[in-house]
Amino acid sequence: MKILAFAASLRRDSLNRRLLDLAVGIARDGGAVVDVAHFREFDMPLYDEDVKDVAFPPGADEMRRRVEAADGLMIASPEYNYSVPGTLKNAVDWLSRYRPRQPFAGKTGVLLSASPSAVGGIRGLWALRVPLEGLSVTLHPDMFALALADRAFGEDGRLADASLQSRLERLVANYLRMGERLRG
Repeated sequence: MKILAFAASLRRDSLNRRLLDLAVGIARDGGAVVDVAHFREFDMPLYDEDVKDVAFPPGADEMRRRVEAADGLMIASPEYNYSVPGTLKNAVDWLSRYRPRQPFAGKTGVLLSASPSAVGGIRGLWALRVPLEGLSVTLHPDMFALALADRAFGEDGRLADASLQSRLERLVANYLRMGERLRG
């Protein structure tokens, strides 16, 4: 199974990037081929139909190419103001406009979040499910929201809490099994 993985954060020291790196390692250990992208590679202006009618921006074309090359998506997304970061929602909006087939259709996905807050970004993940599922992404039913993430990582890069580490490992393994079954 080939997965496109990215953290929807532009911050260099992103907690979501750290969580994504951990999940990517688990997925690779489980046999997945993972294309790890930096969200900056998908730089694009605010969605504008007039711009689209002339040409899609290069960042949208790059994201489209990599989504189309993958069987599934692993997205670690921060929560901004109880919802999806505008940059990620904007990228989803751009990709949804490609024709004859928008690239999210038929993909599987798993959603992760890391936040220094007590809820770990789960509200943003629920908000992200809506457009992705609307665009025919089959999302794993479980999500991973890492609360108090600013102090959750051990010196070895793994989660300091062994039960959380185990939960993340189970989630990624279960997602890989789901993705393989649906890939047929």
